[in-house]
Amino acid sequence: MNRKQRREMTRKIQSEDIRLEVVHCDAAGIDIGNESHYVAVPPARDSQPVRRFGCTTAELKEMAVWLKQCAIRTVAMQSTGVYWIAVYDILEEAGLEVYLVNARDTKNLPGRKSDVQESQWLMKLHTYGLLRNSFRPSQEIRTMRTYWRQRNDLVRAAGRHIQRMQKALTQMNIQLANVLSDVSGMTGQAIVKAILAGERDPYQLAALRNWRVKASEEEIARSLEGNWQNDLLFVLQQEQEGYEFCQKQIAECDQRLQQFLQQLDDRSHAPFCRKKSARNGSERKRRGTRHSSTCVQNYFV
Repeated sequence: MNRKQRREMTRKIQSEDIRLEVVHCDAAGIDIGNESHYVAVPPARDSQPVRRFGCTTAELKEMAVWLKQCAIRTVAMQSTGVYWIAVYDILEEAGLEVYLVNARDTKNLPGRKSDVQESQWLMKLHTYGLLRNSFRPSQEIRTMRTYWRQRNDLVRAAGRHIQRMQKALTQMNIQLANVLSDVSGMTGQAIVKAILAGERDPYQLAALRNWRVKASEEEIARSLEGNWQNDLLFVLQQEQEGYEFCQKQIAECDQRLQQFLQQLDDRSHAPFCRKKSARNGSERKRRGTRHSSTCVQNYFV
């Protein structure tokens, strides 16, 4: 509820008439689960007002058909893990208004000991308009967000590979971290690949130094005098391969993101403008050169 609705609700509670007003007369409640979902409708709509549906697509479509047969227009369900996404999409496609409710709004209320009672309680709260709908972005934003989150996961995975590479080098007393700021840089990667290729001469490895590195070749060569161990070299090789694989997948994510953005319509030249009129001339004068309208883009990233 917004602020105005809360004020009206407070006035009704403080008045003599303490009855709650029905906001959604055609409401239903769904208790989301990982194996099944319990759906509750008003008792007058069906002889069996609470039904259990499985999680398969066919059963979810059957749920939508049953809700339409019961003349349900709006449905409330909790955002449990990711199990609600398929239910939300199918019900929305069927033309139902879906309220995605935060579980914190209802979890502390006593008296509900089963999934059946939970779905009925959600239906009752939604009927009286006591549940807030959560924001869900458009499909375009959700698609781009999926690509971007996958890319972020890959970046974090690549960072973990770098950390394990540095650990293996340190265990062999290869102190590259003291002369190079990042093993994933040009010089660090060139040296690691040369080590995995069989090069052990510290001066040959130091010769791979990029001109932008502050440390001299002599300093790098001294840090490359270590104790070469086959087991740690094996770990170094696997972590290097894992890092390169993550980099390849990150590049694929970048390519997919670029392709997706190119497919979107260009709406940057079609802003939605809402004019703000000044109350009087003095107020308009005080604003000076400020714009008298606020433009909101129809689409933004």
